[in-house]
Amino acid sequence: MSKDQAIGLILLIVGVFGTLLYGWLVFLTQWSMVVLQLTGFVAVAAILAIVSWIGYTMATTPPPKPIEDIESELKEEEKTSETATQ
Repeated sequence: MSKDQAIGLILLIVGVFGTLLYGWLVFLTQWSMVVLQLTGFVAVAAILAIVSWIGYTMATTPPPKPIEDIESELKEEEKTSETATQ
C-alpha cells in the first residue's frame, strides 16, 4: 500500500467515524441542541472568515496597470529591441 493510499484509508475511517459520532451526538444524547448550535456557529464563522480574507486581499492588493500603459511599454520595448539588433 502506497503512502497516498494509506492516508486515503485513514481519511475514510476518520470520516465514517466522525459521521457516526456526530449522528449519535445530535440524535441520541441530551447535548443535541448544543452540538447543533456549535455546528451552526462554526459553519457561519468559517464562511465569514473566508469572506473577510477575500475582502482583506482585495483591499490590500494594488490595482492593475491600465491596458494603455502596458501597450505603450510593449511598443517601447519593440523599438529598443529593433535598434539593438541593427
